[in-house]
Amino acid sequence: MLKGFRDFITRGNVIDLAVAVVIGAAFTAVVNAIVDGLINPLIGLVFNAQSLDEAMIVTVGEADFRFGAVLGAIITFLAVAVVVYFVFVFPMNTFREHQAAKAAAGVPTDEPLTEAELLTQIRDLLAEQGAASGRRRTDV
Repeated sequence: MLKGFRDFITRGNVIDLAVAVVIGAAFTAVVNAIVDGLINPLIGLVFNAQSLDEAMIVTVGEADFRFGAVLGAIITFLAVAVVVYFVFVFPMNTFREHQAAKAAAGVPTDEPLTEAELLTQIRDLLAEQGAASGRRRTDV
């Protein structure tokens, strides 16, 4: 049971996801500060309110519909999405495209060879050495 849990935790996808969550939380704090410190006051000036939370409030009976708060949440979401796209997704896609172009052109990549590829190379080198020395091994 513990071995299965350890295998699950050390799997690359779980580690990548954990890193993404931590980085996402850090970027969310930065983007929230930008939205709260810059964008909300600018929009608040237009609507003559302190922030978007206090702007565009429609009262119907006892219910307050806070359209400004919804607009602020949408702006925050879009700001986070833009930052994540241009800081993480776009550079990673560009990197992958360059790696695919290198692989298509036959340029060796930095990825390690598989065990089967290494054994094939060793076999081929041994065969070349045997042919160069004029003798051939029959027990291989």
